Amino acid sequence: MTDLLPPGAQVRRGPSRPMPRALAAIIFASRWLQAPLYIGLIVAQLVYVVVFWIDLVHLVEEVWLGITVGGDEHALDEATIMLGVLGLIDVVMIANLLIMVIIGGYEIFVSKTGIQEHPDQPDWLNHVNANLLKVKLAISIISISSIHLLATFIKVGALPQEGVLPGEATEGDEYTFTGVVMQVVIHLAFIVSALALAWIDKMSTVHRTAVVAAHTESQRS
Repeated sequence: MTDLLPPGAQVRRGPSRPMPRALAAIIFASRWLQAPLYIGLIVAQLVYVVVFWIDLVHLVEEVWLGITVGGDEHALDEATIMLGVLGLIDVVMIANLLIMVIIGGYEIFVSKTGIQEHPDQPDWLNHVNANLLKVKLAISIISISSIHLLATFIKVGALPQEGVLPGEATEGDEYTFTGVVMQVVIHLAFIVSALALAWIDKMSTVHRTAVVAAHTESQRS
């Protein structure tokens, strides 16, 4: 509710008592319980850095073997290289998602980072709030889902109406027409959710602007 108050507006509070003030202080300090969670996400970020370099080395190794050795086992395939690159992009997008959750979440729910004057401060951190963070996270999830969907389209190729793809199918490489359609539906659901969050954020901004304008007008009169 305090987010809807115009700048400079003061809220009247009742007489302070020691017990409620102590309880409020404990509740307010409980926000630091989230700090270990963000430290854990930093560790997860480090894991994704290791995964990225392992995948990159594997991709370079496959390309090198395809150039030097050749043959059916190490034949260079554009689709395989593209899938490898998409996998790297997927890791980077998830890492970006982690950065937004770590920095934005800490800034909103725990404590100020105090980097307003830092030259490397992200632009979006200047006006970050809970609604904006939700929209950015939703957009990042859509981007990740798009990469997975594109990878699926590359893998399936000419997909039969029912059953698995022709050839030797291994565990995790079996695709059906229904499964691909469901993946598209889930991706569209992500898009609709992001649009809904953006609309809610816009309505909140319009309402907050109207409250500030009404307060300013009342002060003038």
